[in-house]
Amino acid sequence: MKLTKYGWPQVLIYPVAILTIMLLCPYATAFILPKWSILTIELILSTTLLWILYFFRDPYRKIPLDKDILLSPADGKITDIEKVESDYIGSTAIKIGIFLNIFDVHINRAPCNAKVLNTYYKKGSFKNAANPASGRTNESNDLLLTRTDEPKDKIVVRQISGAIARRIVCKTAAGENLTGGQKFGMIKFGSRTEILLPARNNIETLVKTGDKVRAGVTPLARYIL
Repeated sequence: MKLTKYGWPQVLIYPVAILTIMLLCPYATAFILPKWSILTIELILSTTLLWILYFFRDPYRKIPLDKDILLSPADGKITDIEKVESDYIGSTAIKIGIFLNIFDVHINRAPCNAKVLNTYYKKGSFKNAANPASGRTNESNDLLLTRTDEPKDKIVVRQISGAIARRIVCKTAAGENLTGGQKFGMIKFGSRTEILLPARNNIETLVKTGDKVRAGVTPLARYIL
């Protein structure tokens, strides 16, 4: 199983720490705890170790080549679709919110071929990311993009920390070009991702609330040209 480079240093530190505890636990507790208790602790630790490795997995994705679609920037469940006013886009935008639970792949991907105009990090709280209101209050990082294919619209991908997530990783910067489905970062341990796109008649939304989506694979919207 391939692990994401965005998981460092946790993907190394956490497993090593857990393995060390697992090795020392039987010796340190042999005269204190009954054997069944020690086995239970070892089982919990080994399950935690497997989950950490699973969380940082980086599965292969076959990216659609259709330039008229906007791909999901994250794995998870669609929690909300609404129209909002966006200063970034300069007009009314369609906001699609995606909640990532602790078992989803947490790697973020570009929704289309695009140039990075800028990134905007904002400090905030760490409320439950399943709540759409968390997009306004929680720690977040906005990635402002402009499509390199026609129409050259501005699009925003927002990485949002959740109640468990405390680390946003964004490995791209202003001036860089991303291809549709390209990985650019992740949010560690339960989070939310939003995408904002222009609200116009020539853009058709392809998903609805409750749908499960996969980053770089599931089309969220399509340009009707």
